[in-house]
Amino acid sequence: MEIFDAAAIRAATPWPALMEAIAGLLADSRASAPERQIHPLPLPGGSEGSLLVMPAWRAGDVIGVKAVTYFPTNAGGPTPTINAGYLLFDGCTGRLVATLDGDELTVRRTAATSALAARHLARQDARRLLVIGTGQLAPAVALAHAHGRSPTAVEVWGRNDRGAHHVVDLLAREGLPAAVAKDLDAAVGRADLISCVTGAGEPLVAGHLLQPGAHLDLVGSFRPDMREADDTAVRRAAVFVDTTAGALRSGDVAQPLESGALGDGEILADLADLVTGDHPGRGSPEQITLFKSAGFALADLAAAQLVRDSSFPSSG
Repeated sequence: MEIFDAAAIRAATPWPALMEAIAGLLADSRASAPERQIHPLPLPGGSEGSLLVMPAWRAGDVIGVKAVTYFPTNAGGPTPTINAGYLLFDGCTGRLVATLDGDELTVRRTAATSALAARHLARQDARRLLVIGTGQLAPAVALAHAHGRSPTAVEVWGRNDRGAHHVVDLLAREGLPAAVAKDLDAAVGRADLISCVTGAGEPLVAGHLLQPGAHLDLVGSFRPDMREADDTAVRRAAVFVDTTAGALRSGDVAQPLESGALGDGEILADLADLVTGDHPGRGSPEQITLFKSAGFALADLAAAQLVRDSSFPSSG
């Protein structure tokens, strides 16, 4: 059995290859993933965490399963709020063939998924990027979205100034023109592409501030009680999701459906529809687009298989 740590995963998943791997598995008729299970976990002090179990497979080839814990009580401390592990099995024999650092795998595939969606939904000339959030995902989504776009500005906003400065420093070392956004509303109003990677329970993005042609990428909300953008944002935008089942369990979709801000049938397409060409994506330069990423198991499997395949390079 092989063990892949965070460094090995980063080395094996450059953004273009990872995006192509995810797109390829979404279009593969042998690939399948049942709906993920989310179990509530009571935590000390009366708060609640979550345990997520996410299996997926490609028939006759490979099986993978990720277990994820979400402990909001870790926020602001040395331990991340989200921790994960991944198991990869041989799809012919059922033998365990690899374990992978689930945290790094999740960060990489999540950022790549958002960037893959933005290929179809963001304007080609989108150059001003705003990242809302300062956790593990913040630098990764900035780098993934920036790949091939040559951004003129990358702003980072967080409730914690120290966290925002830390992310900016990381991005600057990668050559991005990064700066801390002091005023969130002002930053939303001037951004072409906004990526939210928070655990917010109340909306952070005010929809009336979105400029025509903006693309809004909502990543952090995966439970019904979590929310990153308000009803106005949903009303103004063409709404797309990574998977319908996952998105319906997230507050950024479930709450607007309940309030009537999002009507039945107004989710235009999922990521599989976009990558296969079943939906054309962005309709016009002025259209505001919204992509809700709740996380899906096939993206994990695509990333894990890419990592393992990298240890057995083709001789051809």
